[in-house]
Amino acid sequence: MTEDSDLETSVRPHLLLFMGAALISLSPVWVRLVNVPPTVSAFYRVLIGGAALAIFLVVTRRRLDLSRRILAILLAGAVFFALDLWVWHRSINYVGPGLATLLGNFQVFFMMLAGTVVLGQSPRTIQLVAVPLAILGLALLVGFEWQTLTESYRLGVVLGLLTALAYTGYLLSLRAARSLSKHRLPTREVAIVSLATALLLGITTVIEGASLAIPTLADAGWLFAYGILSHTIGWLLIATSLPKVTATEAGLALLLQPVLSFLWDILLFGRTFTALEALGAAIALFAIYLGSRS
Repeated sequence: MTEDSDLETSVRPHLLLFMGAALISLSPVWVRLVNVPPTVSAFYRVLIGGAALAIFLVVTRRRLDLSRRILAILLAGAVFFALDLWVWHRSINYVGPGLATLLGNFQVFFMMLAGTVVLGQSPRTIQLVAVPLAILGLALLVGFEWQTLTESYRLGVVLGLLTALAYTGYLLSLRAARSLSKHRLPTREVAIVSLATALLLGITTVIEGASLAIPTLADAGWLFAYGILSHTIGWLLIATSLPKVTATEAGLALLLQPVLSFLWDILLFGRTFTALEALGAAIALFAIYLGSRS
C-alpha cells in the first residue's frame, strides 16, 4: 500500500473534509470537560496525537526522510504551537469554547499580514474588506464597553487573539517545511511537531509546579479523544482531502470548525447569546470566510 492510497476514493473527498472539520471543532470541548490544568491537557493532546502518528509511521514502515533544514523549521514550529496551545486553553477557560475558537481563527488576518510583509503577496480587495468586518463582528460580540467586562473575560479575549498570532507562526513554519518536503501528506511533519511540542509543554508543566497525573478514568477518556479524534484523525482527514476539493469547499469546511464550536458551547455548556452577540459572531465568521479566500 502506498501513501497515496490512504483514505482512498471509496469515500468522497469533501465528506472527509467536513468530517475532519467536525472532529477538530470538538477540540475546545475536550479541554472544557477534562479536569486538569490547561497546560496539562495541551501536553496530552500533542503527546497522544504525536505518539499515534509515530506508531502509524513505524507500522507502515515509512521512513522519516526529512532534511536537517526541515527538522529545524519544524522545531521552530513546535515553539509556536506550544505557545498557541498554552494561550488557547486558557482562553477557553475564560471565555468558553465558542469565542476562544472564533478568536483563534483570526489567524486568517495575521496570515494575510504575513503574506504581505514576509512573502510579498498582495491581498485581494475582498480580503481587505474582511478586516474591518472582523473588527466590527468582534466588537459586537464582546461589547463596545470594554471596561465593563470582567477582568478574566478581557484576559480571555486577549489570549484568544494571541492564539491567532501564535497559530500563524506555526502555520508559516509548517508551510515552509512542507514546501521543502517531497511527501504528499504532512504525517511526518505533524508527528515531529507534536512530540516536540509535548516536550516543551511537559517542561512548562514542571516549571508551573503542576502535576501530569490524570485524576480519573473519565479524564483519561477525554484526553484520549482529544489526542486521537481531534488532533490526529481530524487533521489527517483534512490534509487528505484538501488537494481533491475546491477552494470554496475548503474554506467553508474550515469555517465549520468555529461554527460547530459555538454550537457545542451552547448545547453542552449552556452559553447564552443576545441578538447583538449573535450578529457579531455571524459577521466575524463571514469575515473569516472572506479573509481565507485566496
